Amino acid sequence: MPAILVTSASRGIGREFVRQFAADGWQVVAGCRDPGAVEAELRALGDGVHPVAMDVTDVAAVEAAARAEATPIDLLINSAGIIGQGGDGPGAVDYGEWARVLDVNTFGPVRVLDAFFPRLAAAGGAKAITLTSGYGSIGDAGSGGSMMYRTSKAAVNMAMRARSFQLRAQGIVVAVINPGWVRTDMGGPGARISAEESVRAMREVIAGLTIEDTGSFRNWNGREYPW
Repeated sequence: MPAILVTSASRGIGREFVRQFAADGWQVVAGCRDPGAVEAELRALGDGVHPVAMDVTDVAAVEAAARAEATPIDLLINSAGIIGQGGDGPGAVDYGEWARVLDVNTFGPVRVLDAFFPRLAAAGGAKAITLTSGYGSIGDAGSGGSMMYRTSKAAVNMAMRARSFQLRAQGIVVAVINPGWVRTDMGGPGARISAEESVRAMREVIAGLTIEDTGSFRNWNGREYPW
């Protein structure tokens, strides 16, 4: 039975990944900062759902979660993310907040990938997917604002691109995917697509990725996104 690890599994896109993969019979490791608060809800999504404590900003907690079992992980979904301060123009930057956004959005996915690398390598042909954003595309940047969020996503794109070269020899496909503008707490009620639609489309993209696609930046509908 294949296994998937999902971070930020208690809400939004992460929770929808848990729901869909559990419904298809996967073993789901559902990483949450406070699993006790949502354990009953997550376990109700399927017998194969196993909530685990995992704050992606805490390297010790991430590594402890990775060591808790030795079973292979076939698919990693790094979905944890925060948007941070929006009004961050000249003279208005909260540098402490910017560091927090980078810690969650950039360092967090790298911590998780590195800690779970042995379990991904053990699976053979595993895939490590990080959810990014169109705001992380330098080539598609058509406006200012949201500098903290934009830079954190551009940085994680590069981090995963670098890791793709390093993990290729182990057969691990590393890619980043823009989930689109999704109706979640972060995306807001006016977003264009539902979490169910976004996740279902991304699953098709992920399923089609091969080692030749490692290091790629895809949109939720499958098209390649400009770096």
